[in-house]
Amino acid sequence: MPENPDTPPSDRSTVRVLLRLWPYVRPVRARLFTAAIIAIVASCLSLVIPLVLKWLVDGPVANGDPGGVWLGALSLLLLGITEAVLFGFRRWLVARPLAAVEARMRADLYGRLQRLPITFHDRWPSGQLLSRGTTDLMLVRMFLAFPLTFLLVNGVTILAGYVLLLAQDWSLGLVLLTPVIPLVIVSNLFERRYGVVARTSQDQVGDLTTLVEESVLGIRIVKGFGRHRSQAKAFHALAGHLRGTELAKARLLAAIWAVITAVPELAIGTALVLGTVQVADGNLSAGTLVAFLSTALALRWPVESIGFMLAMSKDAATATERYFEAMDAEEEPDTATGTTTATATATHDTSEGVRFEGVTFRYPDAPEEAPPVLDGVDLHIRPGETLALVGGTGSGKTTLTALVPRLHEATTGRILLDGEDIALMERERLRSLVSMAFEEPTLFSASVGENVLMGAERAGDPELRRALGVAQADGFVDRLPEGTATQVGEQGLSLSGGQRQRLALARAVVGRPRFLVLDDPLSALDVHTEARVEAALREVLRETTALVVAHRPSTVMLADRVALLSQGRIAAVGTHQELLRSSAEYAWLMTGEGKNR
Repeated sequence: MPENPDTPPSDRSTVRVLLRLWPYVRPVRARLFTAAIIAIVASCLSLVIPLVLKWLVDGPVANGDPGGVWLGALSLLLLGITEAVLFGFRRWLVARPLAAVEARMRADLYGRLQRLPITFHDRWPSGQLLSRGTTDLMLVRMFLAFPLTFLLVNGVTILAGYVLLLAQDWSLGLVLLTPVIPLVIVSNLFERRYGVVARTSQDQVGDLTTLVEESVLGIRIVKGFGRHRSQAKAFHALAGHLRGTELAKARLLAAIWAVITAVPELAIGTALVLGTVQVADGNLSAGTLVAFLSTALALRWPVESIGFMLAMSKDAATATERYFEAMDAEEEPDTATGTTTATATATHDTSEGVRFEGVTFRYPDAPEEAPPVLDGVDLHIRPGETLALVGGTGSGKTTLTALVPRLHEATTGRILLDGEDIALMERERLRSLVSMAFEEPTLFSASVGENVLMGAERAGDPELRRALGVAQADGFVDRLPEGTATQVGEQGLSLSGGQRQRLALARAVVGRPRFLVLDDPLSALDVHTEARVEAALREVLRETTALVVAHRPSTVMLADRVALLSQGRIAAVGTHQELLRSSAEYAWLMTGEGKNR
């Protein structure tokens, strides 16, 4: 997977890229093949019309036979109706299965994104991922519905048409074959240039989607700081770049369309002049000339559509490539292997609680010369104990807490839960044991109850009411229009910061977790609400082993002991009072005094 999602187009051919769609197309291949056969039959019916015209001109028209003329006209009408019905049937045949293909690809992408590591989501803008799941898949479906079939259909039609042309008059047929070589050269050049522009366009759509999403989610910041003009300026800049790219695509399409249209027209004009001369000399019948020209005109659309088909195919290939960039990203392993945890073993330690042994962590994309975020952390949280983690900004507190449920993998060292190495545990089991509440609470576009019960798969209303009570959220929830059934809106922005934080805390405790990790869960609460939450939370903490990131003395007082994290290392461990006396850094963090003692 590329570090930067805005990657240039690869050197792989369009066909090789599009072949990656085969696993999705295979279940509906019978319908697509049937639709292609129907389309070929319908298209070839258009080549029968010139033969009927030849018979009509050389026979009934030349002989003055009105009955024959009416028969020929009726035959032409039936051929036209049959062709239209077959094309309509083909479209109906592929509509539902291709919608299913698109839905299956979208579901696979969504599932994949859930399994990809946090580091992937840190690198990739959400708009780029959204565009891959929407715009790109729409382009793939359009390709499967039209160009995939008609590249074959038009190819067969052109081949059959040229056979008929050569059979009617080989010399005029050779005249119409002369454009083939220049059209192949032009099409090859077009495909290469269009591929670059198509990739740029789709990447720019992702960038624009990201900006729009950020502006909508951050609308309070935009309005609060009066930044709507700067956001609009950024939007217009990106939209202008996209417009320029789309115009470049349009110019390329216009150029190839002009060439593909003009060159065959010149050949048809030349054949018309030569054919007229042959008819005048008596070397060619009028009916044959009419049939020849009708066949040539019937081949105009298959030939002229080459540029259009190539453009759609290249758009689809680029979309497919972008889709599989996300799908090819390496999933987080269920259990760690290789060097991820160098000291991991299958045997269990006899200790209990939570134990960090020589844990070092560095972000995968960090420069080699940069120091690790965590460097040889050794820490033991006893069973049933609450340990507060204190440290300055950037000391690695949040990173350390994220290692417990394996949101990140430790670079070296190991973490034990009740003596079991988490690197050897299945993620589903690990995350059923560990519950978290983050400093920045995230709520989903669902009801209050649904958001809280995400923390426990089998919890019901009694557990929900208990968790709301612990988080002191039951009061404001009961005042909502529909209580726990009230929809909180996107990101929970209809609620205050403190209300969102309390619901996130309720979600963390609703399942009575065996291990609880809280990242400064009370930072948005007023002092009175904080005191009530702390009082209720003490009862929960007695039932679990907890690691709590704390910035304020009131939160520290929830803990049995305190660990001071400094520059990625555990600098001191003890009670709050012990560290106030023995650690100048801790005293300075808690009171603002004592660092220079």
